[in-house]
Amino acid sequence: MINRSARHALALTLTAWCLLACASLPEVSKTQLKADAADVPAVATPKGVLPKQSGEALLKKRWPKSTLDLQARAALEEAATGVPLIAGNKVQLLFDGPQTMAEMMKAIAAATNHINFETYIFDQDELGEKFASLLIEKQRQGVTVNVIYDSVGTIGVPQAFFDRMKAAGVALVAFNPVNPAKLRGNGWKVNNRDHRKILIVDGKVGFTGGINISDTYARSSPFRSAARPADRSEVGWRDTHVRIEGPAVAALQWMFVESWAEQDADDLRDAAYFPQPVVAGDKIVRVLGSKPGGQFEIYKALLLAIKEAKKSIHITCAYFVPDEQTLRALSAAAQRGVEVQLVLPSVSDAGLVTQAGRAAYTPLLEAGVKIHELKLAVLHAKTAVVDGLWSTVGSTNIDTRSFLHNHEVNVIVMGDAFGGEMEKAFQEDLRNSKEVTLANGASAPSRRG
Repeated sequence: MINRSARHALALTLTAWCLLACASLPEVSKTQLKADAADVPAVATPKGVLPKQSGEALLKKRWPKSTLDLQARAALEEAATGVPLIAGNKVQLLFDGPQTMAEMMKAIAAATNHINFETYIFDQDELGEKFASLLIEKQRQGVTVNVIYDSVGTIGVPQAFFDRMKAAGVALVAFNPVNPAKLRGNGWKVNNRDHRKILIVDGKVGFTGGINISDTYARSSPFRSAARPADRSEVGWRDTHVRIEGPAVAALQWMFVESWAEQDADDLRDAAYFPQPVVAGDKIVRVLGSKPGGQFEIYKALLLAIKEAKKSIHITCAYFVPDEQTLRALSAAAQRGVEVQLVLPSVSDAGLVTQAGRAAYTPLLEAGVKIHELKLAVLHAKTAVVDGLWSTVGSTNIDTRSFLHNHEVNVIVMGDAFGGEMEKAFQEDLRNSKEVTLANGASAPSRRG
């Protein structure tokens, strides 16, 4: 039986440590970034980084005249993050556990060379056992299988669960062990967690987003489920993931390899981890990873997108405890006429975090931000779409823990086609939410990942 309360209690304790003694987040200055930004952002393709003229021609082809300011935004974002755009990708939105798990398991079943899997939660329950058995079967077929799991996210999982995979030949790493006696390398970093969810198959297909491996994801949110639950007390989970094909998969692969190496683990076994990339679609993306002591890439990109917004900011966030700079940026956007709407949880697996987030409701509402709480489902998605043109899906929550103490990953997709899909999903969430107003209690008490 998984001790979920123990996992949440430890996570909240670590959050408290973070609030008491943590580094500060950087100031994101548009003025400085504009001074540093290139005229044309760097664009990587299967043939390498394009020359400036070729990159500009590709962006104009992919982004119609109505969205040409994306080039300037992309250049600013590159100045902030130091990460280039990657062209030639296919990106598919996946909603909730059942659809996402089906796609992930389908990809794993088709693997012929290797499977690299990194996750925060990997529970020993019906879904976890099914997932583990599939990994074991692929390893027995000769596919190289490597797994990184977070030691806090799996704190209640019996070691025998992972030993079964290890005995079958699967290579496993427990990220930053809670028990310092199990630490390899220097320094006990219990407050730094691996919150990423990454699956790479054969170096050609990648998945990332908010979904962990747990039976809690076995039920979809009711409004996205084909079958209504007979027992209304069985609340489904609302989450978002993406499936990627194309050159951007290599960026996810590098993050996995880096995480493996940083844990002072045994060398990865030989496999074709970086096959020759091919063009798989027309999506232009930026893959951002952040980690403690890093460059705050995801935080900078989000703040910049909010500050650059012209028409709309639509954010769906599971754990929303904004720092002062984010709070100011959202309020300022609303005050300059941008439509700012947030979909936040009403039901959560971390009530204390929800209550902390609600402390920010009043100043946001007073600034003109519209806040909605999702009904009938546990909200776990971490997504945003700005002006219908800049979209992000990933593992990062809008809170200090994610930005300062977690290893996180977000994929940014630029363009109106994907932005339109994101807007459609946001509107569906909106229809199944209740608006919060100052009159109905912005700071009302509530009942993490």
